[in-house]
Amino acid sequence: MWHIPWLYLIKIITMPKMIDQTNFKNEVIESRSLNIVQFKSEWSGACQIIEPVYAELAKYYEGTARFFVTDVETETGLEKEYGIHELPTILFFRSGLIVDYAIGLTPKNVLISKIENAIAAI
Repeated sequence: MWHIPWLYLIKIITMPKMIDQTNFKNEVIESRSLNIVQFKSEWSGACQIIEPVYAELAKYYEGTARFFVTDVETETGLEKEYGIHELPTILFFRSGLIVDYAIGLTPKNVLISKIENAIAAI
């Protein structure tokens, strides 16, 4: 019988939610919450580097902010609509408006500062 460590199960549960064009409007644009969306691609090394940091922040800020991930390879409409040219790009939404952003390999402390500023700006 296989034994799966609890920490691994917790990681699965707290990963950012994948979002697509179909539910983007309902989940992000029409929400009054702070919604943070990472635009990424599987082939991007920078996206792979930032992925565990983003997941850790999603876990830490669970209940305060909602974290989403969208793959630009499959969701080209969202990529074009928001002018995504560099990966990863992280957009911070509140009440349907972009209130901040991070482009490229952004250090963890900078992301924390941006999240804290977005939370404080309620």
